[in-house]
Amino acid sequence: MPLRVDQYAGSQPQIVVMGVSGSGKSTVARTLATELGLRMVDGDDWHLPESVAKMRSGIALEDADRWPWLDRIGRYLAEDSQHSTQGRIVACSALKRAYRDRIRQLAPAVRFIFLDGEPELIRQRMALRIGHYMQPELLASQLQTLERPQPDEVDVIAIDIQDPPEQLVALAIRALPGGRSVASV
Repeated sequence: MPLRVDQYAGSQPQIVVMGVSGSGKSTVARTLATELGLRMVDGDDWHLPESVAKMRSGIALEDADRWPWLDRIGRYLAEDSQHSTQGRIVACSALKRAYRDRIRQLAPAVRFIFLDGEPELIRQRMALRIGHYMQPELLASQLQTLERPQPDEVDVIAIDIQDPPEQLVALAIRALPGGRSVASV
């Protein structure tokens, strides 16, 4: 039975599904949004055109490219808690602690679901994608940039991506109400 929004700790969930490109963020976020009855946006859709052009060309983004994007995501999540009765989910890489902290500053009630997996599995998934602007050769830079969440990031739930998306969503739903600490499920 799906978890209703009113079952989520008495407030509107604000969730970021995070991980490197190809980890399944968009798929898991969409399915999770459907199961929880929330609105979902793909953070990829909020990149500036210049950033998309860089990634299409195989050029990794720099922090300066990401700050405005992260601010848009944080403000979107924060607007929810102030003006809506429905929670929100965003698929967003949030690779560095500083990026997650930037979102937390704007949306303090946010919870992160970190999709983590073996680089070879992610590489295989990226090779199967058609029409995505993120080039597979940028995976190495994403993995190099990734700062795995640490135990003091108490709003993060870590999930191994080896299982099918439906199972990942089920794990996330089970972990969300108790998602007060980094937990590998």
